[in-house]
Amino acid sequence: MGTDVSQFEATVAETIGASDRKAVALATGGAALHVAALIAGLGPGDEVIVPSMCHLSNVQAILATGAQPVFCDVDDETLCIDPHRIDELIGPHTRAIMALDYGCYVCDHDAIGALAAAHGLRVIHDAAHSFGSSSNGRGIGTFTDICMFSFDPVKCLTAVDAGVLMLADEDEQRFARQIRILGSDQPPEVMYKNARTWDYDAVRVGYRYHLSNIHAALGISQVAKLPRIRANRQSACTRYAERLQGYDSIRAPFNCFSDMTPFLYFIRVPAELRDGLRAALKDEGIDTGLHWRPAHIHTYFTQFHRGPLPVSEAAGSDVISLPLHSAPMSDEVIDRVCDTIVKFLR
Repeated sequence: MGTDVSQFEATVAETIGASDRKAVALATGGAALHVAALIAGLGPGDEVIVPSMCHLSNVQAILATGAQPVFCDVDDETLCIDPHRIDELIGPHTRAIMALDYGCYVCDHDAIGALAAAHGLRVIHDAAHSFGSSSNGRGIGTFTDICMFSFDPVKCLTAVDAGVLMLADEDEQRFARQIRILGSDQPPEVMYKNARTWDYDAVRVGYRYHLSNIHAALGISQVAKLPRIRANRQSACTRYAERLQGYDSIRAPFNCFSDMTPFLYFIRVPAELRDGLRAALKDEGIDTGLHWRPAHIHTYFTQFHRGPLPVSEAAGSDVISLPLHSAPMSDEVIDRVCDTIVKFLR
């Protein structure tokens, strides 16, 4: 919690153009989601609408407050939460919406924000996939209610591990700063000078969620590389799209990269072919991922209320994440991946 943490927060805010809100750094993206849920006032008896196509940390952050998830379906193209399905799930116990940007896409934040405003709900925006991206000309992290970024080891930019909350309300900023360091009122202005006080007080329940200077220093150096990283990832995704477009058995993002720092390039193939395709790629030394198994099929989460989830269930069976890196990827490397996919599907 020293000078590098202060600089990392300032660098993140400046990079995304957040002039009217503050960045608060935490140890991990999962910690940031938990604190975001607490800021939203979640507690026992509350419900949070969350897409089933999500990371386990999203659901666990909700459960950690005593609230319960309500699983919502996603849009069939973007795999982001579907605002039309959100509207159907809002009930008397709904307290918040958790919206995740996914892969090469961002949510329909205008529609989600309008729903939230109409029903008096908070929005927790999980932007773990979209740091450095924009929506309708607005930088991600500059306009949504409570926004979270992740800088874990596999993200476009990494601090080895870190999470950042973007908050506009000064009381919520103060709350996040206290809760991240064991609920103490030790002033960040002191710690940001590589100093500390010894007469601090514990003023609330808190957690060991503070960020180390070492991680923050790495994060600063990574954020400085954002233009190069964005260009490399956009170029790779564009090459994938050029090579994979036009095949009836392949669904993928094709023309959505200009405003994005893409985190994932994913394809969807017939479910009965997916495991065989992954094996064929593995035989060629090409690793793939599954983002994600829908949350509602996990054993512990089957108990929670949900709406119809046909898109989530289909995507959970047919989606594959292809290799994508922040360093340059040559056409030859991407062509080898695409050639293997096309050969198998033929």
